Amino acid sequence: MRDIVETIMAAEGSTSPDLSALGRAPVPPTYRGVVVRADETGMFEGLATSDKDPRKSLHVQDVPTPELAPGEALVAVMASAINYNTVWTSIFEPVPTFAFLRRYGKLSAITKRHELPYQVVGSDAAGVVLRVGDGVSKWHPGDEVVAHCLSVELEEADGHDDTMLDPEQRIWGFETNFGGLAELAVVKANQLMPKPRHLTWEEAACPGLVNSTAYRQLVSHHGAAMKQGDVVLVWGASGGLGGYATQYALNGGATPVCVVSSPEKAELCRRMGAELVIDRAAEGFRFWSDEHTQDPGEWRRLGDLIRSLTGGRDPDIVFEHPGRETFGASVYVARRGGTIVTCASTSGFQHEFDNRYLWMNLKRIIGSHFANYREAWEANRLISSARIHPTLSRVYPLEQTGQAALDVQRNRHQGKVGVRCLAPVEGLGVRDPELRARHEEAINRFRGE
Repeated sequence: MRDIVETIMAAEGSTSPDLSALGRAPVPPTYRGVVVRADETGMFEGLATSDKDPRKSLHVQDVPTPELAPGEALVAVMASAINYNTVWTSIFEPVPTFAFLRRYGKLSAITKRHELPYQVVGSDAAGVVLRVGDGVSKWHPGDEVVAHCLSVELEEADGHDDTMLDPEQRIWGFETNFGGLAELAVVKANQLMPKPRHLTWEEAACPGLVNSTAYRQLVSHHGAAMKQGDVVLVWGASGGLGGYATQYALNGGATPVCVVSSPEKAELCRRMGAELVIDRAAEGFRFWSDEHTQDPGEWRRLGDLIRSLTGGRDPDIVFEHPGRETFGASVYVARRGGTIVTCASTSGFQHEFDNRYLWMNLKRIIGSHFANYREAWEANRLISSARIHPTLSRVYPLEQTGQAALDVQRNRHQGKVGVRCLAPVEGLGVRDPELRARHEEAINRFRGE
């Protein structure tokens, strides 16, 4: 592993590095990865979700390097990032992810490799290709890449119009093994995309899952198909997902109404260019009067506040991802004929809303989940051209991944939390310093938050 890192580091400062020698370097028989263990899935039984601590269940340990199957690539991971699916994995909710690995393992001898007593987690990665399996022609050892997290088999017809509809669609590092929070990762070659040349390894690693998710959810015709002039209500607008939704709304000629939970988060939205911001904590919104009862009066109060900001217009689109806590309000405030596009449900999966406000006002609810390869590629292209910027706020070393996941679970972060894997320090991997210099302020606006 030291030789791999030294080869990559020798190219530091080069604008056109040749790392093809990595294809001749020996592949390490083992590597360090962040894992959960099958024999620990009951460790949090009886605890409330908020009391489950990812630091206790996420372990950094040596694991064997798997053999590559046809169509796969082995990547030396310089940096990764935390997504909420790693939080779910670490607290074994809503189910332990080993159930996903067992199901995947039943498909074939190749997928059986994923059914192990441990799972290497993580659904983001930026790094360098070390090896490619049989049948891979687009990517080669030495290519600097980022990985999106869509894993598909595409043996059924259903996935060939939209790969997200493949019956065997999975999220890499959540529903599969060999994820990105590790020194090495195994991906399908059609997960790979060019690393944005003006970004560091950790900056390049952090958009993958959330940027692609926001693109499909808000921009794509598979999602809300946002257009110029739309009013878009963005929950958690300074977070890992909402930070990208806010940027897409602004870039696409829409008007974001950013909902956040503190003055600091409100200021981040304004730095991105948003003018209409609601600090829900300052406003004291309580959409649930108790555990079982929502308060429609609070929905109306939110709607009144939105109209006061927009000149009387209700949201054309509600970018919904908190789930249970906010979903009733989201359905209520969307305009007649409007769209509520939803994913994630970080505050709870069981949504409740008053269907009268949906059916009688001809509103639509669209479920959205990650993105297909084309959508992920387009979202990455916008990052590479510096039209959309990473939302990285903090970076931890691999050994402190548990703490990074706890920060995300407890909402102690802004934007995205990164993790250094093989990168020895932050700030490495920039190949286009001129493009970076033109956008330095935007790239760094979440740092230190």
